[in-house]
Amino acid sequence: MNWDRIEGQWKQRRGKATHHWGKLMNDELAAIAGRYENLVGKLQEKYGMAKEDARIQVDKFKKTIEELRESNSKLIRLQKTLRKNGRLGAKPVGAGGVLRKRARKRPAG
Repeated sequence: MNWDRIEGQWKQRRGKATHHWGKLMNDELAAIAGRYENLVGKLQEKYGMAKEDARIQVDKFKKTIEELRESNSKLIRLQKTLRKNGRLGAKPVGAGGVLRKRARKRPAG
């Protein structure tokens, strides 16, 4: 995954970034809009780190995102296989399925 894809999917990635760097606020991450150099600069500002250290942190964050994406893909493939073999029920929410509550029958009257 290249940084352009992360930038394009920044709205989905902001939550992970907020969790990863607690000193960065959601509105700051929104303003960064996934731009690599802006994120590096904001890390330098908030954490008082050298530019190279900030770049290392951003690169580790990118690797974490890639690992999560791969892990999620493997999980979805496994769920599809289990569903195909009749070992899993309804589709999970993350894979396009919808969980619905069963409607309760109301007593007549």
